[in-house]
Formats: sequence, structure tokens, C-alpha cells
Amino acid sequence: MSQEEVLLGRGPDIVTSPAAAWLDGLQTGTPLLRAKMRLDGPARAVREYVVRELPRHAGLSIGPGRIAAALALSVPQVSAILAELETRLFFLVRDDDGAVSWAFPVTSARTPHHLAFSTGEATWGA
Repeated sequence: MSQEEVLLGRGPDIVTSPAAAWLDGLQTGTPLLRAKMRLDGPARAVREYVVRELPRHAGLSIGPGRIAAALALSVPQVSAILAELETRLFFLVRDDDGAVSWAFPVTSARTPHHLAFSTGEATWGA
């Protein structure tokens, strides 16, 4: 898969598709869908951080305090962002302690999908 392709779920299959076509679909979609999919500022930073860090700490969830410290945000601000991301179904799930355990495409939980990255990190696929 090249950087100009994305993976899409089609029924039980995962297929590659040109990224440009996928992006065009987002651009021409309903305004509500575009608004739901848009992440800006701190919300984008939080989402990107947990997706990047979960594979580096396989098997461990990432708590709001750690996210806040890494991104120079307050814990209440991070907690509110995580709640919003979870509510907006942004492929993010927290455990009972409020720590991020699942941020598509990675998870701290053992699944049938083991992922290994060229950087040496390994984790489970969501």
C-alpha cells in the first residue's frame, strides 16, 4: 500500500482505494458528516498522541494525566476532549479508569490482530 492509498472496510473485506477518491468523498459529503469528522487544535493533538503512543506501550492504556503532561494541557481539558471524542464515535474508547485503551487502529487489549511496525513497536490491532 502506498501513501496515496487508504484501507477501507467493505463488508468482511479490507480493500485499498486511492486516497484522493476517499478525500473527495469527504469533501462532497454532507456538512454534518464533515463537521463530525473534523478535528482541530487540542482535540486533533490528543487523538494523534494516543494513536502514536499506544503501540509504544503495548498492553498499557494511556491516562489523561500522561496525555496532559505530554501535550501541555490540563487534565480536565484532556478529560473533556476524550469524552467528546468518545461521544462523537471518533474510534476512541476509554477503560473504567478513564484511560484510553483503544484508538483505531490500535488497542492496548489483546486481539486476534497483532501489529508490528518498521520502527520496532508492536501492539494489537483494533
